[in-house]
Amino acid sequence: MTERAPPPAPTREIVLDYLDRNPGAGSPREIARALRVTGDNRAILRTILSELAEEGRIIRGAARSYEPADLPPQTGVVLFERLDEDGRLIGRHVGRNGPQGPDILELPARGRDQGPALAPGARALCRIEQAPDGVWRARVVRRIENTPDTSIVGAYRENRYGGVVDPTSRRERGEYVIEKPDSLSARDGDLVRVEPKSHRGYGPKRGVVTAILGRVDDPRSASLIALHTHGVPDEFPPEVLAEAAETRPLQAPREDLTNCPLVTIDPDDARDHDDAVFAAPDGSGWRIIVAIADVAAYVRTGTALDREAFRRGNSTYFPDRVAPMLPETLSADLCSLKEGELRETLAVEMRITADGVKTSHRFMRARMRSLARLSYREAQDAADGHPSEKTAPLMETVINPLWAAYRALDRARKRREPLDLDLPERRVRIGEDGRILSITLRERLDAHRLIEEFMIQANVCASETLEEARSPQIYRVHEEPSGEKLGHLAAFLPTLGVSWAKGQPATGARFNRLLASVRGSEHESLVHETVLRSQAQARYSDENLGHFGLNLAKYAHFTSPIRRYSDLIIHRALIRALGLGPDGANQSDLTRMEEYAGHVTMTERRSMAAEREASDRYLVLFLADRVGARFSGKVAGVTRAGLFIRLDETGADGFAPAARLGEEYWVHDEASSALVGRRTERRYELGMPLDVRLIEAIPLTGSLLFEVLTEPRPPRRELRRPPPHGRPGPARTRPPDGGGRPPGIRHSARKTKGQASYGKNKKPKR
Repeated sequence: MTERAPPPAPTREIVLDYLDRNPGAGSPREIARALRVTGDNRAILRTILSELAEEGRIIRGAARSYEPADLPPQTGVVLFERLDEDGRLIGRHVGRNGPQGPDILELPARGRDQGPALAPGARALCRIEQAPDGVWRARVVRRIENTPDTSIVGAYRENRYGGVVDPTSRRERGEYVIEKPDSLSARDGDLVRVEPKSHRGYGPKRGVVTAILGRVDDPRSASLIALHTHGVPDEFPPEVLAEAAETRPLQAPREDLTNCPLVTIDPDDARDHDDAVFAAPDGSGWRIIVAIADVAAYVRTGTALDREAFRRGNSTYFPDRVAPMLPETLSADLCSLKEGELRETLAVEMRITADGVKTSHRFMRARMRSLARLSYREAQDAADGHPSEKTAPLMETVINPLWAAYRALDRARKRREPLDLDLPERRVRIGEDGRILSITLRERLDAHRLIEEFMIQANVCASETLEEARSPQIYRVHEEPSGEKLGHLAAFLPTLGVSWAKGQPATGARFNRLLASVRGSEHESLVHETVLRSQAQARYSDENLGHFGLNLAKYAHFTSPIRRYSDLIIHRALIRALGLGPDGANQSDLTRMEEYAGHVTMTERRSMAAEREASDRYLVLFLADRVGARFSGKVAGVTRAGLFIRLDETGADGFAPAARLGEEYWVHDEASSALVGRRTERRYELGMPLDVRLIEAIPLTGSLLFEVLTEPRPPRRELRRPPPHGRPGPARTRPPDGGGRPPGIRHSARKTKGQASYGKNKKPKR
């Protein structure tokens, strides 16, 4: 009897075809059964479903069932849900089941001013089209009224009729006229919130001042602008403050850790302390305790505190202030693990071997008293043999055991081979008068890595425990790079002479080898930036999709419940699953994990955008009095319009328009991320180091304008493409001057009559 051949691995086309033919039968289990997916192919199916959902090709409906997403029509309603990193609005088409389908980028309206720019949460009737690069774009026809949060933030300029407001957002076009009765008695130089008045696009835009936020000339206004622009809540309702003042921890059985020498290690400017750590020898291995603030004992499901914490989703940190998830009574006092204070904790005790392999763990509710509050710098100096008066007595009982346990965990981490992308972080130091003292890159110490590795292990323990208890949870997931992004990477790297074989699986170890191969070379920063851009963005999910970056099969956030609602959810789930008290998750919580995951992902990205904008504005303020100065930097982005430049000294980002790059007609080479001179073929490339002069700094909009002083690189005479099936192939040469462009290159300006046009597989017109 002939043995039956195993079914082939599923493909994207097969999955999409099945969903088209079987509406209502799209759960992962139904798809796997229908397509005869078994064994290792189940992981392939999960990856395909995740990629298709991320791309908007399919949507997830009720009962975890997938269905095809309706592609946007030529004209339809778009709900603009968020801003991307460049401050552009991103939305989705509103179909029969709500927002669905691929991301859509808003384009500016043509012709006359179409009224105030839209904000996240706005709906508009749009003309929708897909560009050749695959990006969907929407051009607004008209705004649909009664959309939420259409207000803008700007600087008020007083005049005898009232005043005008200059918006702080670079996306806003033009000023707003404010009549005196609508000014709320604002004065010249006030930072105000304005609600636009409706108009038909003729005459000046008009608005009403609804709030006075502060003064434009106050350096602290940078964070105020970012906070209000992104809709980050900054004031607690009175009932929430009253509840926080009166709340007391719910009584539950607790172990006594008051004699355990737990310490907190945080930045020297930390505003709260979520976690404390301890390590001690345990036979040939180590016993580790990670104690986390027991926020669930104070913030209980269904209370005003809980509803407000959910609304905020997480704390948002600025150089001069914080918009906390919890009132300061809790975040900076009762829940913070302050030195010498008795505090309630939810702790995990782990036992590991000398090689860092975890052999067991257990969770407990306990009471502790932090032995010391240490900064990363203090802890690092002590570990390096330079203890201070404070850390000297802690060397034998605290510092040395912590570092020895970390070295064991680090050996295990190196065997695991997570993606090793150390991203620089800016630190803005503000003086008591609000002025900027300095902007530097934060040090990256072993003390940082120690705490990170301890927290990662605690997070893994939390997720494992909930899976063993069959409890719903929200995972912290980081999916593999999509096939499309890997394709772009594979096409780009050979232009630098760097090999990246197609078809091989993408792993953290493979990316690490790539980064190591270019370390110290002229392409190091460029390859690093390209690898970073190829990665998916981490998010929360009620479905376990693994964590690609950390190379972990299961992962949840457990260690920061003071500042992340996701961690509070995990705490409550653990308390319920392990029977650690009456204040665990209720049945309603367990059924809302998908809703929780989507919401906290949104609030996290909102906070990230606000924090990044505030940091950028502080950088502009810092550089405003250095107009005309010369700086070194690198090309951080290439567009048809010009170059985005990142300065080496401060990490500040600015723009150099193509029109200021000399007497040349610049062509955008998308394949190699470069601007190429059509006449000379000289190039400005992504990652290229260069010198620039600052010619304009506008604190109100947070923008920097540069003049490039470095000459472009010499032309690449050949564009070599990987030959098919590994056989050597001839070099592709650029066409001669006056004859168009090589494949993959787009003009940065409109073609004039008589210019030749070259595309893929087209011969030059003679």
